[in-house]
Amino acid sequence: MLKNKIKFLFLSLTFSFLSCSDYLSEQPDNRTLIDSKEKISSLLIGAYPAGNYQLMAELMSDNVSEKVITGGDQIDLEMYQWLDTNSDNRDTPAAYWNNCYKAISQANQALASSNELLASNPEAILNGSLDLRAQMAEARIARAYAHFMLVNFWAKPYDPATASSDLGIPYVLEPETNLIKEYKRNSIEEVYNLIENDLLLGLVSLENTYEEPKFHFTKDAANAFAARFFLYKGDWAKAIEHANKVISNPSSEIRDMIANGNLTYSQNQRNYASALEATNLLIGSTSSLWARKFAGSRFGLSNSKANQLFFGGSGNPFGKGWAYGVFGNDQVFNLPKYEEYFKITNQSAGIGQPFLGIVLFDKDEVLLNRAEAYAMMGNYASSLNDLNTFLSKKTSGHDPLTDLLTEDILTTIYPVIADEYTPFYTLTDKQSSFIKGIAEYRRREYYHEGLRWFDVKRYQLEVTHIFNDSPIVLAKKDNRKELQIPQTAQNFGVSPNPR
Repeated sequence: MLKNKIKFLFLSLTFSFLSCSDYLSEQPDNRTLIDSKEKISSLLIGAYPAGNYQLMAELMSDNVSEKVITGGDQIDLEMYQWLDTNSDNRDTPAAYWNNCYKAISQANQALASSNELLASNPEAILNGSLDLRAQMAEARIARAYAHFMLVNFWAKPYDPATASSDLGIPYVLEPETNLIKEYKRNSIEEVYNLIENDLLLGLVSLENTYEEPKFHFTKDAANAFAARFFLYKGDWAKAIEHANKVISNPSSEIRDMIANGNLTYSQNQRNYASALEATNLLIGSTSSLWARKFAGSRFGLSNSKANQLFFGGSGNPFGKGWAYGVFGNDQVFNLPKYEEYFKITNQSAGIGQPFLGIVLFDKDEVLLNRAEAYAMMGNYASSLNDLNTFLSKKTSGHDPLTDLLTEDILTTIYPVIADEYTPFYTLTDKQSSFIKGIAEYRRREYYHEGLRWFDVKRYQLEVTHIFNDSPIVLAKKDNRKELQIPQTAQNFGVSPNPR
């Protein structure tokens, strides 16, 4: 599936009108006439970011610590210390920024070409032979997703009290047509409103008629995105509403880590981002070296972090071991999630490009997001029900009769610590324990994948990294939590973040 996706991605470049250099700074390439439904569908293959955010997000979070005192790639060193970087190589912030805006531009061109095609074929619309609603729906949701990822990396977390004045990112609604154009940052409120509009409007007409559905926004994947979006925005009822459209029998739909314990390293490696895995809803095809680096980076799953998160069942509410399989030794401890596909571009020279399939949305996250939303609404029974379902597939030797998470267990394991979890909304003591527990379960489930960084930001967690035996502290409201706007974008009018 990944090989086919990569092939289609290369074909879609035929319709690309952006250079392979920096978006928001380069002139558009010559454009191909897009005059059919099939060409619009092909264009949408490129409406998903081909960049990978997982290295930068993981190394900035509290998931990692220093494993050795020397070495390390430049980008690893910069991300671990929360330094601004000028590199635009694979897996860097600038590379992800550029790839997100390239995806947005593809989506915008699909929408513009759809409108042009519809305007020039009124009879086809009337007789029903031309229907582009599904393509336009996918374009809107893909555009919303790329902007959502951008605003969560380059802007402050959403806070309704300050969103109207906090700087977001440029929300681009039209294809790039000018040789030189300056861009201004929308406020976070404007960005979130535009994301919500695109997302909900797209959900109305979205269909599940793709040849390879798990590489596209299906209804399930779009609702999973909506559940995350409304959770981050603090609209608990809508988060639950959209989560309910994705999961109906979570016990049979989420990732069974107990069963996966019977698989070899290579089998787990292959299966994690597989389109055949039931929990996976949307898989991204990214140009990335993360599969080569996630285990052996200087900063990662050190012995101390493995003991804190996985070994000995640390944090397991039933006093049992976690079913997550940690492989390797203290230099390369890792959970097998990645398998690189290297596409040869010049056989005689032996050169090519590395590609990596990554999971963008799955049902496990939907379940945990729903549990969090239930807790925030005071529906602790439903939250516990979701958490018990989740833990039943993540705990070694789980006994459904005796291994039951209760409020007392949760509040004991995750007691309230003053000024620790401080999102924009108020937490009761009980909610604080629930939220912390859920965040810790999410942290283990998505280790290596970068989702922990979004929790660090939205809960305003303080992070301490030890570097060369000295602590570096990222404060709760540290400006460095917002990535610096790439220099090429600054050159074209995008205001930098404060430092």
